[in-house]
Amino acid sequence: MAMATASFPPPLPTAGSATLSNVFEIGKFNAVLEKVEPDGCCSSGRFLPPKPLLIGRPSEAGEFPVLLLVHGYLLYNTFYSQLIHHIASHGFIVVAPQLYTVAGPDASEEIKATAAVINWLPTGLRQHLPPHVNPNLTKIALAGHSRGGKTSFALALQKSPKLSALIGLDPVDGTGSGKQTHPPVLKYIPQSLDLGIPVLVIGSGLGELKRNPLFPPCAPKGINHEEFFKECRNPAYHFVVKDYGHMDLLDDETGGIRGKVSYCLCKNGESREPMRRFVGGAVVAFLKSCLNGEEGDLKAIEGGDSILPVHLQTIESLL
Repeated sequence: MAMATASFPPPLPTAGSATLSNVFEIGKFNAVLEKVEPDGCCSSGRFLPPKPLLIGRPSEAGEFPVLLLVHGYLLYNTFYSQLIHHIASHGFIVVAPQLYTVAGPDASEEIKATAAVINWLPTGLRQHLPPHVNPNLTKIALAGHSRGGKTSFALALQKSPKLSALIGLDPVDGTGSGKQTHPPVLKYIPQSLDLGIPVLVIGSGLGELKRNPLFPPCAPKGINHEEFFKECRNPAYHFVVKDYGHMDLLDDETGGIRGKVSYCLCKNGESREPMRRFVGGAVVAFLKSCLNGEEGDLKAIEGGDSILPVHLQTIESLL
């Protein structure tokens, strides 16, 4: 097992510093997004999903791995449309369920609902895709943002349904240090999370800072990305984006009261676009490595050899 740590800005652009493919830009596939409702009309409801879905997919023919993306606390799956589009354009089918609209501190029902959506995929997903777009259901990855990251880790620890990779997008396991919500995921024991699959944890440098004295940080120290990575076993990767906040991976425009709140409660960077591009690119690089065996882009990010849209304050890996 080896662990590498670095803290530096990205290198200046040079002729030899580009990744094998520019994962931080829109990919070669024409991606489309479609909604699927559980109360729609499809063969008497036989293939309807257990929760409303936002599905991003390539419009071109092919077989593509599947990523399930779990939204953050009290957020809408549509707030991730630009991120979903970015990932799908690189040859992935992204399924983003709307797990709830209102929820309390207990995440148990979200974990069950996420499992139900994954269990639905083998029988239901194909019915909501064009005949020429085929999901590779032997390669399913799970990603979650904020409390959705906690949900994703909790489900992955159950090892059923079977997953191929796990991604925590600024995951949070409660409301503050020593205040984990049920069911707790973190054990505060290094490398104690027996996941058995590759893990990527992305953190925000501003997430653990208060926006104002009236509200706590959105990703408090002690229950955020840092502790999640410490408790992972190899192989695991940890990238922390400097000068960007907990909500900066969302769409530029998020409507309604909740969309406005996503800007007001958390400390933010100057704009969301660079952080979102990095998250999209890092997720693509990780999935290409874990699911497709294409390691070049992930190694370029890890080694500081790629041209990034943001500065990274931390790069760590357990290999």
